[in-house]
Amino acid sequence: MKKLGVIVNPVAGMGGRVGLKGSDGDEIQKKARELGAKPESPLRAIEALKVIARLKDQVEIIAYPHEMGADEAREAGFDPRIVGSISSGATSPEDTVRAVHDMVAAGADMILFAGGDGTARNIYTALGSGSDIPVLGIPAGVKIHSAVYAVNPRSAGEVTALFLEGKAVNIREAEVMDIDEEAFREGRVSAQLYGYLNVPENKKYVQSVKSGTRSEQAEIQGMAAEIVANMKDDVIYVIGPGTTTRSIMQRLELPYTLLGVDVVLNKQILANDVNEQQLYDLVKGKKVHIVVTAIGGQGHIFGRGNQQISPRIIRAAGKENITVVASRDKLTSIMPRPLLVDTGDPELDRELSGYYRIVAGWQDILIYKAGLE
Repeated sequence: MKKLGVIVNPVAGMGGRVGLKGSDGDEIQKKARELGAKPESPLRAIEALKVIARLKDQVEIIAYPHEMGADEAREAGFDPRIVGSISSGATSPEDTVRAVHDMVAAGADMILFAGGDGTARNIYTALGSGSDIPVLGIPAGVKIHSAVYAVNPRSAGEVTALFLEGKAVNIREAEVMDIDEEAFREGRVSAQLYGYLNVPENKKYVQSVKSGTRSEQAEIQGMAAEIVANMKDDVIYVIGPGTTTRSIMQRLELPYTLLGVDVVLNKQILANDVNEQQLYDLVKGKKVHIVVTAIGGQGHIFGRGNQQISPRIIRAAGKENITVVASRDKLTSIMPRPLLVDTGDPELDRELSGYYRIVAGWQDILIYKAGLE
């Protein structure tokens, strides 16, 4: 019987919806709760584990107590073996490191974890570069720069099940990346490579490391000109984060938030750096258009760094009112995979699948497919 270690960072992703651009540190987590944030990772872990549950008679789940894995495993239909101990409601990165050590000692064949880049760093700290134990991340954090994550929770479950069945036997080294959250909140991206972890090889289900390639300035300016020229009166424009979308705000000569979500009405600023609740209050009952970019190398258009644009806000706009801006170079870095959606709402993710008009420059429109994987 195969043994699967399951670790959940219960606070991962809490800062996303409320616009805090991360969840690292007690003060940020406290502020996130004060703003009404709710844990994202438990539900995403359960979604992945329910896929693996088809093998529950063939797999033993080794989990850390309570909200760090045991609760989620039971919710998915497993009877996990519990190792270690925690202070429920007050977990820490050190708990994640201990969890890895305990699961290795218990003979885990693979470790599945839910979290963000900070959690991936904790896993790497525990295993180091010499470990041959494969790991896979269920994306649940705000920052997902690392290549150790599946493209969404269901994909994490599929890859893990394939590995446990012996159908995904190839292993590759994947980058563990993380950024300085304080710099990130100030609009500066400072990413660092910390090391490599072994992950099951599957290009369909496992994401690539985020690309840092910049588009040519002329292309970016052309995209901005195309978007601004086609803005309609009395429509609220939700402008997602990124250097490409920043050019739209610059062309409008409006204040902007590089790594946050800004809101425009009649080519005037309505609000800067909004959280999910603020954004919903602005758009409910109104005509809404969302403008987002694709992450180079990965292809996500929702669910990576723009969690403020939540399922209810996407539904308020409708798929027909979503514009994606991406250079031809960026799309080339993603091909042949589709653009990806990982909103946290599986039904909405399915609704968002299909073809989109991609603004690649001035009067340069491409058609490209988006999907779950």
